[in-house]
Amino acid sequence: MNQPDDPASLTELLERLRSNTAGQAQVSVGDVLEAIGERSFGPMVLVAGVITLAPLIGDIPGVPTALGLMVLLTLGQLVFQRHSIWIPSKLARRNIEREKLAKGLDWMAKPARFMDRWTKQRLLWLVRGSGQYVIAIICMAVAAAMPLMEIIPFSANGAGIALMAFGLAIVARDGLLALVAIVATGGTTWFVLTNLPW
Repeated sequence: MNQPDDPASLTELLERLRSNTAGQAQVSVGDVLEAIGERSFGPMVLVAGVITLAPLIGDIPGVPTALGLMVLLTLGQLVFQRHSIWIPSKLARRNIEREKLAKGLDWMAKPARFMDRWTKQRLLWLVRGSGQYVIAIICMAVAAAMPLMEIIPFSANGAGIALMAFGLAIVARDGLLALVAIVATGGTTWFVLTNLPW
């Protein structure tokens, strides 16, 4: 799941997104994929969580659903052992304003530095081998629920936290963070189920 050129921290990922999309008026899903690498399954989940969680971006109608589809496609290909990520051109063309992306990335900078100080390689069995596939299946379940979360206020934020934590756990090879992500997923599931409109 990890590749040699993958970002090694959340701060590095944010900087890569910022620098690789500079000068563009609009940033598409395809641009994001190109910025983080076509084989970067872990960073893809991480960036989906970051964008969902970031103010001004994750609250745009349709963005959580598009990111959920991106995660489903990404991790579905991982489960079937595909070595690079493919996404449909229609999804690749979905875009947001570069200015909103930049503001969201700026907002995430300080939390990113804080999180990077606390992540390290530990409980590696949770983020390697079969543990990676368990994480992939959980993330796919979260992603599949994201369209529903658009009608339940604040629930998409919980999904963003879970995906960001899982993605960072993969990138940093931090199994303890993966356990935190599992707890966040459980909390989000409970919140969604108790706030369904029917």
